[in-house]
Amino acid sequence: MGNIYVIVIDGLGCGHQEDAWKYGDEGSNTLGHVLAETKISLPNLEKFGLGNIIPLDSVLPVLNPLAAIGKMREVSPGKDSTTGHWEIAGIKPDSDFPYYPNGFPSDILQKFKELTGVEGVLANKPYSGTDVIRDYGDEHLKSGKPIIYTSADSVFQIACHTDVTPLEKLYEWCTIARNEIMINEHSVGRVIARPFAGVSGDFYRLSDHRKDFSLLPPEPNLMSVLEQSGIKRYSVGKIIDLFANKGFTQYRKTRSNAEGIAQLLSVMKAVENSFIFVNLIDTDQLFGHRNDPAGFAGSLEEFDRALPAILSGLGDDDVLMITADHGNDPTTGSTDHAREFVPVLLYPAAKAVSINLGIRGQFSDIAVTVCDYFGLHHSFEGKSMLK
Repeated sequence: MGNIYVIVIDGLGCGHQEDAWKYGDEGSNTLGHVLAETKISLPNLEKFGLGNIIPLDSVLPVLNPLAAIGKMREVSPGKDSTTGHWEIAGIKPDSDFPYYPNGFPSDILQKFKELTGVEGVLANKPYSGTDVIRDYGDEHLKSGKPIIYTSADSVFQIACHTDVTPLEKLYEWCTIARNEIMINEHSVGRVIARPFAGVSGDFYRLSDHRKDFSLLPPEPNLMSVLEQSGIKRYSVGKIIDLFANKGFTQYRKTRSNAEGIAQLLSVMKAVENSFIFVNLIDTDQLFGHRNDPAGFAGSLEEFDRALPAILSGLGDDDVLMITADHGNDPTTGSTDHAREFVPVLLYPAAKAVSINLGIRGQFSDIAVTVCDYFGLHHSFEGKSMLK
């Protein structure tokens, strides 16, 4: 038995879903709009059949794609990274996570103050992480009050300067928020520690010391089923954070797509009979949320250049799937995630049930496909994409 790889290019949607109107995302098409605006070429993904999934300006359809191609519909409510990755892993929550477009209610902040001993908090509104420390960093340094903010995602974020709040204290506050405050109807997808440093006018986030405190994923999920059958599970990138540090044999966190690709190539040399789950985050975090189509395009080019090296690391029995977790169209006025279909490419095409995989009914078709690859019994909804 070989290995099966799932690479998630974060935020790479390929056209709004039928229910996008519920989320204000009608007209979003991350992949289509980025290529229309930048006219980049992606020769290796073109050979894979990326241009066969939807019409694209600068990536053409090919007669005999190397991969089986299709797109997947998200059925879980929401458009969050946690939601998307959980559905890929066979989890389908009945309800969406809570969101706070107007900031957190006073009872939440009061409980936070009581349990942590802080005198007050700053911001308490949706904010860009770089903007919030720019706007509140000076006041934070003077008062010592933590900066609490959210985003379009279901998150409770605490930003503190390391000269004011040591990392361990910040992590302690986040643990309290995760376990004692953001629970029940306030069970956000993630509580995130956002330490920063620098001086007034030049504050910067310490990404290496960011720490995510996620909800425990419900079981059964893909990782728990694989674990029970003795299949090794590897996480590359932020995957481990989205699954609350649970369910993986080994994880490798990364600071960039370049590092994620390098870690993937390293893992490929060492694994057998394993499932490797990869997230490449730059497209979403650096470019989608900042409305930067050129940066988004450059990140796609970077992955395209790496694809031959990834393919050279595959064994004869291995399977590679490339997909996404949601959209994040940098050409729209929004800086939020978008409710979009996501592409799915399965390589080699000869192992797929069909060259044209069509529109898949749910992201959990991937969990079913992985279980099918290893010949495992499961209870996930969906259909395998393998012969």
